[in-house]
Amino acid sequence: MELKIAICDDDAAQRGYLGEIVSEWARRNRCPVRLQQYPDAKAFFFDYEEQKDFDILLLDVEMPEISGTELARRVRRENAAVQIIFITGYYEYFGEGFDVSALHYLIKPVDAGKLCPVLGRAVQNLAWRQRSVLISTAEGEIKVALADVLYVEAEKTHVNVHTVQGNYRTRMALGKFAAQLDDTFFKVHRSYVAGLRFVKKITRSDITMANGDVIPVSRGLYDEVHAALIRYL
Repeated sequence: MELKIAICDDDAAQRGYLGEIVSEWARRNRCPVRLQQYPDAKAFFFDYEEQKDFDILLLDVEMPEISGTELARRVRRENAAVQIIFITGYYEYFGEGFDVSALHYLIKPVDAGKLCPVLGRAVQNLAWRQRSVLISTAEGEIKVALADVLYVEAEKTHVNVHTVQGNYRTRMALGKFAAQLDDTFFKVHRSYVAGLRFVKKITRSDITMANGDVIPVSRGLYDEVHAALIRYL
């Protein structure tokens, strides 16, 4: 599978440097890559409007007019699978991409020894995001990508599957449905399983998801949920 990777940075030297690291990583791993570089978000969106098939984005956080985080937000609204890696010169920007489920943050100057493992994780995530579940609904069988599942909610003998495309209801026990998921999901309450990639905010009593929904956290589970989030990030 050929990967389409974009580097967006207003510093030409930085773009070239990152491009060299990505190209060398691709060569060593025998991974076909189509690499495209952009000096700003406007240039990126000019291409993106025509072909929205990027797999990995390496984004400078600080860019004129449209920041890297704003670029990521716009892309994430319609693409749950793309892997987003932020490049920044300041630690204080680390929280800005939380709502776009960024894969990782790297501090400038970027070290190849740190970027290459992150690219490997991105490839693994992309392969996983091809997985899906088949949900039996009143309208028939619906195939839903696991990458699109925000959270699952138990309701008596049914579960409601909340996704970025919409919600689906099926007759199944929560435990049975959860068995189809992996460690990017976590049971945060006896009636809720949350997709960690879509968690926007967590308190000791509830979780705010990327779509604005608020779901409860069981008393005593906060530390475990928080640890799971840290491992995922």
